[in-house]
Amino acid sequence: MGQRHDKPNGRRRRPRARICLRQGCGQKYQPQRWNQRYCQDAECLRLVRRWQAARRQAKRRQQQEAKAKHAQAERTRRQRSSSLPQTPKTTEVAPARGHAAKILSSTPVCARPGCHEPPVKRGRNQACYCCPTCRQAVRRVLDRERKWQWRGTFRGRRAREQEYRAARARRCQLQHDSARAPPPPSPPG
Repeated sequence: MGQRHDKPNGRRRRPRARICLRQGCGQKYQPQRWNQRYCQDAECLRLVRRWQAARRQAKRRQQQEAKAKHAQAERTRRQRSSSLPQTPKTTEVAPARGHAAKILSSTPVCARPGCHEPPVKRGRNQACYCCPTCRQAVRRVLDRERKWQWRGTFRGRRAREQEYRAARARRCQLQHDSARAPPPPSPPG
């Protein structure tokens, strides 16, 4: 097999432990891949998939062809029900329960996985997030992924080496300055 050739000396970078991005989880986990955003807990992944489906559905409901198709289906349903003989019904329609009760609205949902709150509307622009906490969590993840990709390139490694050298020089300078500085005068007492 030999060494891997994509990294110097065949070393692989291992991602640090991180916190699950899904709203309400907050579990620390060790990622297996650089772009892993969620812990691999089965319940957490199930809730993420549910959130993704709700987001897709809300987005689809905003499209004109989906609205037209739904309107046509409702028209045919009403025609079908009017042609059937009417029987008096005394049963009440039960309200939607569980997941459907919360997410059946056609309003968009927050862009943070697991958050089903509608985004705030400010002025003419519709926001993507319901609160600053959600916005910051997603921004932190996207920033980490961008930096990870940049560090994997030759230019990124060089820039990182220069940052480390500059930080080391600053630390050495601070140590030399503190060693040369005279001791503070004692308070008169």
